[in-house]
Amino acid sequence: MTIQSGRNFLHTPGPTNIPDRVLRAMMRPAVDLNDADFMAMALSCFGDLQKVFETESNVYIYSANGHGAWEAALVNVLSAGDCVLVPETGHFSFNWSVMAESLGLEVDYVEADWRRAIDPDMIAQRLRADSGHRIKAVLMVHTDTATSVTSSIPAIRKALNDTGHPALLLVDTIAALATVPFKFDEWGIDVAVAASQKGLMQPPGLAFNAVSQKALQMSEKATLPRNYWDWRRRHGREFYSHFCGTAPVHQLFALREALDMVHEEGMEAIIARHQRLAGAVRSAVEVWCEGGALSFNVTAAEERANSVTTILVDEAYDATALRETCSSRFNVSLGAGYGRLQGRAFRIGHMGYLNEPMILGAIASVETCLAVCGIPHGACGTQAAIASLSESGG
Repeated sequence: MTIQSGRNFLHTPGPTNIPDRVLRAMMRPAVDLNDADFMAMALSCFGDLQKVFETESNVYIYSANGHGAWEAALVNVLSAGDCVLVPETGHFSFNWSVMAESLGLEVDYVEADWRRAIDPDMIAQRLRADSGHRIKAVLMVHTDTATSVTSSIPAIRKALNDTGHPALLLVDTIAALATVPFKFDEWGIDVAVAASQKGLMQPPGLAFNAVSQKALQMSEKATLPRNYWDWRRRHGREFYSHFCGTAPVHQLFALREALDMVHEEGMEAIIARHQRLAGAVRSAVEVWCEGGALSFNVTAAEERANSVTTILVDEAYDATALRETCSSRFNVSLGAGYGRLQGRAFRIGHMGYLNEPMILGAIASVETCLAVCGIPHGACGTQAAIASLSESGG
């Protein structure tokens, strides 16, 4: 048995670090579901989630992971045989398309190389060609956790507007929310999909839909089977209707505390912090890439995520061994390569409850493990990260 002292440095791109405040908020006895204080606390979360999404529209809370929120987004606005346009950005755009097919939807899947953001011109071309408006929704992933590609929501909204196409815009912002700007109303999003275990600093187990008025109207006509996911069932006068049954009591205590922390720091400051920490990671990786064995998965610097960085490893070297060495030798947890990147990449998560010393510890540990594993890399990546942080202030 390996004994490790000190705290684990959790740098997977989900689950992310849970603040002690949030953990303590859950450490309480169960309460009566009809307790007035509990109901008031739970209902307050809906309004504060609207602030996070920057919307005046409805937000729904599910006991689920992000896949549940995906399914809720689809079944509430679509009917069997409807066509959805899914631009590929990585493993999670692909999985969302597979879910859509399993629900009886037709998928127009636009293949890509997993290294670039969604091309809005390509979306516009597809929409112009759809003169009969067969496409009912565009499904885009804001940041694909597997590839660390971040795409521009306003650019895709503009493609829809410029072509005059009535398709709904469904956005998975699971790995982006609270790390980069997200403006549901201003950007004309119809359904947003998010989850608790990423930038929102909570345990896995809660999923969210933010829903436009247009999407709510579409939900009245949609015919895909739904019950638990049904937005319409969550508007009753009784408190339990908001959760389609028993509320996820302790998850809601965690959510309330995490939302308090979000609003105390302020979204502008949170986004700036994520930009600063991501910049430090990218500065280190740029130096490491000079050795010739490593490279950024995302080729365009402006399309790299604030929440996670995916690093490709030359096939002559073992990406899995690097990650396992980081875990066993230094108690640093990194993300593995996903999907077609399995065994070919590792990922450094830098979202949620993190600060500069935590990022520097992870970077220094990875750099040490590159040496231990004999993977060629440019020297002084950690020093580059320090320089980045010293220059960015904060």
